[in-house]
This record gives sequence, C-alpha cells and structure tokens, in this order.
Amino acid sequence: MKKYFNFLHRHRYDIFFSAVLFGFLLIIFWVLPKEQTKNIINILENKTFDIRQNIIAKDKKVNKDIVIVSVDDPSYEYLLEKYGDWPIPRSVYAQILEYIQNQKPKYVAFDLLFVKSLNRIPESDKSLIEGFTKYTNTYTALNFDDYSFELRKPPVIDKKISTEILINSNNIRPYKYLNCRMIMEEIIQATDKIGHINTPKSDDGFIRAIPVFVSYPRYNPNDLSEIKNDYYLYMTIKLAVDYLNKYENANIKTIVVDENNNLILGNRKIPLTEKAETILNWYGASGLENKNSFKYISFWEILKSVEAKKNGTKEIIPQDFFKNKIVYIGTNVFSLSDIKTVPTSKYLPGVEIHATLLNNILDNNLIHKAAFPYNIFISILIAAAAAFTVFKIRSVYVSITLFTILIFSYLYFSAFIMAKYNVWVWVVIPVILSIFVFIGAFIIKYLLKSRDFEYTYKLATTDGLTELYNHRFFQEQLRAKIKQAEKLNNSFSLILIDIDFFKKFNDKYGHQAGDAVLKHVASTLKKCVRTEDMVCRYGGEEMTIILNNMTKEFSVKTAQKICETIASKEYELTPELAVNITISLGVAAYPDNGKTPAELIEYADKCLYKAKENGRNQVGFIE
Repeated sequence: MKKYFNFLHRHRYDIFFSAVLFGFLLIIFWVLPKEQTKNIINILENKTFDIRQNIIAKDKKVNKDIVIVSVDDPSYEYLLEKYGDWPIPRSVYAQILEYIQNQKPKYVAFDLLFVKSLNRIPESDKSLIEGFTKYTNTYTALNFDDYSFELRKPPVIDKKISTEILINSNNIRPYKYLNCRMIMEEIIQATDKIGHINTPKSDDGFIRAIPVFVSYPRYNPNDLSEIKNDYYLYMTIKLAVDYLNKYENANIKTIVVDENNNLILGNRKIPLTEKAETILNWYGASGLENKNSFKYISFWEILKSVEAKKNGTKEIIPQDFFKNKIVYIGTNVFSLSDIKTVPTSKYLPGVEIHATLLNNILDNNLIHKAAFPYNIFISILIAAAAAFTVFKIRSVYVSITLFTILIFSYLYFSAFIMAKYNVWVWVVIPVILSIFVFIGAFIIKYLLKSRDFEYTYKLATTDGLTELYNHRFFQEQLRAKIKQAEKLNNSFSLILIDIDFFKKFNDKYGHQAGDAVLKHVASTLKKCVRTEDMVCRYGGEEMTIILNNMTKEFSVKTAQKICETIASKEYELTPELAVNITISLGVAAYPDNGKTPAELIEYADKCLYKAKENGRNQVGFIE
C-alpha cells in the first residue's frame, strides 16, 4: 500500500495531466454541435456499411424463383418506335400480365404507377383493370409525397388498401406523408394488392433501408382535415405476407411490431429502425451487370413472344419460364428516373430493390443493428486493448504494429458477423475512440517515462539534504564549462564556500541542527545568484557556485554580497534559539587562475584558506 501511495505521489502531476487531457477531449466532443457531429459519424458509419456489404456480397446467392421483367434501353426504344410516345397504352401491360399469368407464376408485382393520363384510352385502361380483377396474385404500387396542397389536392384513399398495424414499441416513428400520387381509382376498386414504393435516401444519396410501412392521413373529403393516420405497407411486404401465409402456413392475420422494434411475420422477425425502415442485405451489382444476381428479362422479349404466340411461331421466352416464379415488372432506363444508388451499385434499377427485400425476407437475413450497450461495450473493449498495447509493450514499433493488427482484426470481425449473423456493429466510434486512446496512452506513457527519467536524473545529480547539485555533477559541469569557454573564448568564475565553525556547531547543537543550517545556507545561496548560475554541494559543509560569463571582479563582488547576506540575519533553530552563521569564500576565475578543474579548485581553495586565516566571514585573496 505504501508503494502504491508513493507511486501516486510521484506521478500526481502526470495523473492530473492525463485527466485534463481526456477531459479536454470530452469537452471538444461536447462543445461540437451534436447534430452535426452525429451526422458526420452517421455518414462515415454508413460508408463502412457499404464497404462491408461490397466485401460480403460476392458470397451471397439470390433466390432463383425471383425474376425481373424490365423496360431496358432496347425495350424503351422498341416501345417508342411502336407506340410513338411514353407512357405506352396500358393494354401493353395487360398483354404482358396475361402472358406471364398463363405460365402460372406465384406472384406478379408492378413497380409502376398507373396514374391518370391526359392521353387516357378507356379501352386500354379497361384491359389492365380486368387483369387486376382476374388475377388476385397481382400487385401494384402507389407513391406518397409532401407536395403542396396548392399543387395537388391530397386524395382520399380507400381504406381497404391500408393495413391495421399493432405497434407495441414506443420507439417507432414511421414516415408521415401528407400527399399522394394517386393511381387509377378503378384499379383500387379492382384489387387491394396495392402497397407504397417510397424509397427515402440517406443524406449521402444512397438507399440502404426501406420503410416497411408509412403513415398517411385519412382526410375528410370536404375540407381535407385529418381524421386519422392510416398505415400503408410496402408493396413487397404485402406480397411477402401473402407468400408466407400460402406457402409456409404462417397464418399472419395481424401485422404486429413487438417491443424490440421487430415486425413479426410468422416465424420471421423483420428488424426496424425508428422510422420503421428495415436495412437491406444487398446482393452486389445489378443483375444487368452481375450474372450471379437476379435474372432479368427484357420487356421487348415478352412482347415479341406475345406476337409469336399469336402467329404460331417460336417464342423467345421458353415455355413455363415464369412458372412458380415471383415476377417483378419495372424499368431500368435513366430517362424514366428509376435508377437508384445503393451500397453495392451506383446504378441499380428501383425494381431490383423490391426483389432484394423479398429475397431478404425469404432467406430471413435482413440486417439488424447491434444494440447500443453492445456497441458501447465493444468500443470500450477495443479502446482498452489499444491502451494495453501501449502500456505493456516497450517497443514503439511493436505497439504500433499490434495496434494496426487490432484495428484490422476488428474491421474483419465487423464484416464477418455481418456476413454470418447479419449484425451491423459500429466501426467508426470504436476505431476513433481507440485511436484517441492509443495516442493519449502514448502521451501519458512518455510523460510518465519523462517524469521517471527526471526523477532518476534528479536523484543522480542532486544532494538529498540541501537539494543542491552534488559533487559528481559539479565536476561534470566544471569540465563542460571549461570546454565551452575554450570554444567561445569567454570566462566564468568559481566560488568555493565553507561554513565557519560548522564542526563546533554540530557538537554544540546536534547534527539535526547542523542539517538545518546546511539547508538554510543552500537556500540563501540560490537566492543570491542568477538562474543561469549553478550552486552545488562540494562535500560536508563546503559548497560551490559556478558563475556563468562573469569576470573575476564581478565574481568577487558577488561573493562579498553573499557573505554579507548570510551574516546579516540570525537563523532560528527553534522558537527559543537563534544563531549567527558566517561563511568563508574563495574565488577563482577562468582562465586567469587556472585552465583545468583541478587548477581552478586549488586556487579557490587557497583563497578560502586565506579567508579563514584572516578571521573568517570574508572573501579570501592570494597576494
């Protein structure tokens, strides 16, 4: 325990400095705008998510039962040539739907908005509406927004396409939209297989998560006042619910969000963020560029197959190609503005986002973020390991190497558990914290080391009683001063001091009193000289002073001043006892009185001897 307190006492300044350093870092983070700091960290963390997704994407496999029919560039050109304008007649989609449905797919979902058109052709629209009426496994979409009421009057949506959701969590705050880009009313009357397709972007323009459900007011048709907020499921979530009920007997009757922010779909838990979004597990680049991703069929290929079927010629699409498939129909043409940026691709067709979400649900591998306490624990653990590498490893290079290995090991770990367990752990905060701790630990370590060195150096060069430099250090400095003076052609002086009648004083008052007198004289000597001068204990009651850049004339005056100062005051040994102390001094100047340490000390000693011969309490001279 005593050693512990001694250590604390020796390093009290270092401990204080360390506390101030970490306090300063905390203040910096506290003073910085919290929202701005949070945004920066979120952006960086999202980028680490993207990197991890790109690393692990190559090992993922898509569900081969999910097929995408896309209006690609060749199809777009083909449609414009054939129909002359966009949007094309809806009878074309009706033909596509009929062709696919004849091959008995599980589901068909349109990632298209069948809104009212100025060039509306009633017969064309009717054929599409009949398709939605006929095929109950067909889904379509609507889109919510916040357009001004002055630009577009918010529509009143039939309640049958909304969904009752039982939310048992207090942390869910879904997106609330105030307006809607309404689709044809006849389609809403024909089917309730309608979900939203809103895909909000992160601050950096990337799409990483999908809002599983959003909120939209049920308006009063007369004055547009809000009556109640209804919830609308994402189109793919609606499809997934029907799929799980039919093919996995999930028996999902009520959509529930549990207290842990999970959307419960049978035996699956869809992790949600505060905004009711779920984070997708991406499958690499688009299927247009990645043969291991979703299978794409061009719109024009189906249209050619429809024509071939009518003409009795060979179809481009193989027979039963869509049988038991889940088919998404959408666009991937830049000019139609449905290209998204996601973690694994700059140019991903929006329709593939639906396919990705459904694939994630079927494989039950949606990403969920690690709990806050778990992330904090990891951050502290990594930071502690960083500090350990500094304090326990002597070599700087080894410490830096181990720290680098630690960071890269954690980065590998973060990618591994995302790939293996679909868990998103923090990267930015643990790494930043560990870097701060690593640097701070180095600072503290070398401050402690410096303080230990200073303490050891002081023990080696300082007299423990008087706190003056010791005899060994005096000899080293005297030699150094001579070399310096030779090089710069300047002078310095040496004063040798002896306390008068010190032995008798010890005999009369005791050694403790003698020690007190030595301390008093030493303290006075330090006060009488400049900061650049050096006061040393030569041995016993003898002390020396090295006066830098001072001629003998001024050195003698300094010695006389010191002598008078010591003799002018009584020194109190105890409250009842005061004594007079005097000293004798000898002065030697370089190079006049010697050019070596021995010569200077010998000359100063002879002058000191003369002072004693002449009655003490004075500066001695050799005639």
